[in-house]
Amino acid sequence: MAPSGFSTIVDHASSSNPSLWLFSVFGGIFMCKIVYELTGIISPLIYKGFVKLENAQKLEWKNRGFSTFHAIFVAIGSVYLLVISDLFDEHARDEWLINRSSALSDAVLGISIGYFLTDLGMIIWTYPTLGGFEYFLHHGLSLLAIGQSLLSGQVQFYILIVLFTEITTPFVNLRWYLDVSGKKNSTLYMLNGVALFVGWLAARVILFVFFFSHMYARLYQVKQVYTMGFYSTVTIPPALALMNLFWFWKIAKGLIKTLTKAKGHKHSN
Repeated sequence: MAPSGFSTIVDHASSSNPSLWLFSVFGGIFMCKIVYELTGIISPLIYKGFVKLENAQKLEWKNRGFSTFHAIFVAIGSVYLLVISDLFDEHARDEWLINRSSALSDAVLGISIGYFLTDLGMIIWTYPTLGGFEYFLHHGLSLLAIGQSLLSGQVQFYILIVLFTEITTPFVNLRWYLDVSGKKNSTLYMLNGVALFVGWLAARVILFVFFFSHMYARLYQVKQVYTMGFYSTVTIPPALALMNLFWFWKIAKGLIKTLTKAKGHKHSN
């Protein structure tokens, strides 16, 4: 029988450091603020047209600055914890995979919560400038899943896999930057579109196939997660996977349109 959520959180808190959780979340919020301001300072030096952008575009430009930084941070952190360290090496210890966590994995999740809180706050405050309902839903589900995993210390292996999918975010943001900069017809825009398509296919489609097959093979462990955590684990990732497939369809359509336009332009010359 799975333990209650309260007892699981209390047990994890007693063996971990709750102050680290709080510090990490505020650290994530502070990170977003710093990168947001630095993006506003550095961007005019790199792109002269930044000062001529509309206020809404400047806001989104800086917002995408810290979303890119967060994506790179969690991708590196996830690779280290999942692949390089032995935290989730099933042969390294007897403890079940779903119950493994460390101070570092807690810190990575806490910082990511800080990012999602900041970004969600900006999305709500400026709605719909920074995104529509799908972004609100994506961030809300992410916060619920990451928050439960941080507090309970359970299923962090699977949460980190999902966080790694943020590796596609820099390509999404670069596409937006190039579009706003008037470089939609550039070779870089086309190459970035191809990289986004391949990266999304690998990180947000194929990786999810591995995710579900891995979790299904260890369903006996997942069933021991406390009740709310269990239902979140078996419902939120599929919801995110469906959203990823929807966005992948849109990315594929956009890439086909870009390549067709580039081919037509080449023939006309």
